[in-house]
Amino acid sequence: MTTSVAVLSAEQQVRAHETALAILAHVGVRVDSERARRILAGAGALVRASDARVTFPRDLVEHALSLAPRTFTLGGRRPGWSHAVGEGACTLVVDGEAMAVWDAVAQERRPPTIADWEAATRVCDALDEVGVYWRTTTWDEEGAAGAVSSWRRAFGEFGKHVQDAALDADEGRWLLEVLQVVFGGRDEIAARRPFSFLLCPHTPLVLEGPYTDAYLEVAGWGIPVAAMPMPIMGLSSPSGLLATVALGHAEVLATLCLVQAAEPATPFISAPALAVMQPRSGRYGGGAVEHALLGVCSTEMARHVGLPVEASTGGTDHHVPGIQAAYERALNWSLPTLAWPDLLVGPGMLGGSTILSLEQLVLDVEVYRRCCRLRSGVASAPSGDLDGLVDLLARVGPGGDFLAEPTTRDALRAGEWLTGSPGVHDGFERWDEAGRPDILAEARERIEAILASRVPDPLPEDVDRELARIEARARGGGVPRRARPRRPTSREE
Repeated sequence: MTTSVAVLSAEQQVRAHETALAILAHVGVRVDSERARRILAGAGALVRASDARVTFPRDLVEHALSLAPRTFTLGGRRPGWSHAVGEGACTLVVDGEAMAVWDAVAQERRPPTIADWEAATRVCDALDEVGVYWRTTTWDEEGAAGAVSSWRRAFGEFGKHVQDAALDADEGRWLLEVLQVVFGGRDEIAARRPFSFLLCPHTPLVLEGPYTDAYLEVAGWGIPVAAMPMPIMGLSSPSGLLATVALGHAEVLATLCLVQAAEPATPFISAPALAVMQPRSGRYGGGAVEHALLGVCSTEMARHVGLPVEASTGGTDHHVPGIQAAYERALNWSLPTLAWPDLLVGPGMLGGSTILSLEQLVLDVEVYRRCCRLRSGVASAPSGDLDGLVDLLARVGPGGDFLAEPTTRDALRAGEWLTGSPGVHDGFERWDEAGRPDILAEARERIEAILASRVPDPLPEDVDRELARIEARARGGGVPRRARPRRPTSREE
């Protein structure tokens, strides 16, 4: 039997959902994109022109929920790789956009470089538990050229699924041009789903104009959308965990309405990154234990309305790997993993998700492996089967042992023990004789082994040449080539 966890009661889930519907119907969302307002109005939303406020009747939300697929797959460039969403599988999404790097060799925090990004991306590509790419560090070039450069390198270094965003309509068109070069036409992209669009409403209750228009440029291409509002309790969200849950849920539902109105049946992921501030400073409190509760709530609310879910775990407030980072991250990962979302965001960051650490990335994946073992629970068969226990005890007898018994071997092979964990798991004397090895040094050795041996599957030469031409055109102030337009829906006309 798998281990389960529940944070919200059924009554609390209903109440949070009904409150979210009331927020959408009576308060509404400021929608800064004229194009989005036009689409929503065509779908039945009420638009107030004076302040761009849009309210959402209950039947509009319920219709949008009925259109969203319950299951779909995320693909990538790597042959044979896919992740089934909504079918009981979970994969990690590497945390992203670090503004600094913890250099374990120099023992210093410093600005990130392209080499840091490349190392982190190659390590993530090598770790089976990490299925989804986020850009791990800030990029050294902004605008369309920076976006195209980052996508070109992401698809060249990471073979699994890429989740990212474009920041305005022009970037959205550049994104389509890149996707077509790497993966083919509209039908191939829609079938393979190698890329999902991360759409983040601005909390509280704003869909920003350029960002929303960027998504609308790629609507109709079958590109999944992950809606990730980021309410921070006590700062951008009212105080109270349940209030923060309801607000984040409302913002997800508002985004869902737009996505389904723009292109019905678009794959959609509920991905609220619910958070809390530090009461003494007002800063984002990455290590707060409440993140564990909120991570479960994200999964429970998505399941309540039948949506796939991408949950977040929180992190640590400390700036370097160590005891504080270890206990904060372990606690913040345990409950969200037990809730078992389709995707789980989090490995690799320190200092409130601002500092990249490759050592922490490797250790976070180990935390996730241990949480997965907790979730797998107590087996009924084969090793957990009690049918032969009486006969086994009768044969071994009081005072005996079970080291040589076939059942011990079978239980080990069946996963009754989690094996292969890094760290110290032997007596003091052996640890002392070995030079007192440190788990961070062990993590570093694994990273170095991956980087020494890992060769990413390169983009075909003709594909990379064409991407280089696109990148040069963007850097030179050119304009993206427009894809063959889809027929506009009646809501856009």
